[in-house]
Amino acid sequence: MKKQSLQLKLAFALIPLLLQGCATSVSRLSDDGKKDEIIFPDIEKNAWIKEGVFPNIDNLRNVATDMTKTQLYALLGRPHFSEGIGKVREWDYIFNFRQKDSAQIATCQYKIIYSKEMRLQNTYWKPESCAKWLEPEPAIAQVPTERIIEKIVPGAVLTKVQIGADGMFDFDQSSIHHLRPGGIEKLNRLVEKLLASGELTELKITGHTDRLGNDDYNMRLSKARAETIRQFLLSKNIPAERILADGKGKSMPVVECKQTKRDENLIRCLEPNRRFEIEAWTKG
Repeated sequence: MKKQSLQLKLAFALIPLLLQGCATSVSRLSDDGKKDEIIFPDIEKNAWIKEGVFPNIDNLRNVATDMTKTQLYALLGRPHFSEGIGKVREWDYIFNFRQKDSAQIATCQYKIIYSKEMRLQNTYWKPESCAKWLEPEPAIAQVPTERIIEKIVPGAVLTKVQIGADGMFDFDQSSIHHLRPGGIEKLNRLVEKLLASGELTELKITGHTDRLGNDDYNMRLSKARAETIRQFLLSKNIPAERILADGKGKSMPVVECKQTKRDENLIRCLEPNRRFEIEAWTKG
């Protein structure tokens, strides 16, 4: 038991030393960091994991000046070049990044430089363009889920309304019993606005879906939902002969999404395509 306890104590005592230097010291470093000559080690000769790893991008983004080696070890793991024990002032990694919507992989070298006090002083990429992988992804441009456009012509007003379907119906449903409270509220506001504009002479409802599912399914769903909205508007005393309802299925998308895997990202990207377009003519 005493021997085992001694071995454990020695192992724990070595951890700080190992964290002090598990990297190849190849750069020429100045005391103040202003005259550093950065040299990246040869992957084929010195790396113990030549193929590199796919890093946690969020962890990489959290790397910051003045971090200790212990903190960086927790974020990035063991450096990929194993030369030197002691106060080694540089750690080197090999990181792989997968090109979006492609099988191609970019391989980058990442170097951390420490100050004499063993705190992060600078980081470097090879090639420098690899820094782009830490940039946040641009937000997907979304079509507004509710948009009203009015066009005044002699003697009449054309009002065009676009409403997102996700807030109107329960998933995969189309009956009036599956209209969501938020959807009913939007329709009530629309009716109030139209009736306040004057006499409603013509109203057309067109339903649209995203590309998920086959053509027949999407066509049926878009037409059924458009008809349900028509029935709701009829309940508001709008004459039946003045309301038309139709569905276009997935034939008229407003956004294109390159993703092929059906997951939450794709469903969110396709959201603007799941919509209703309403055109109403009124005259005062």
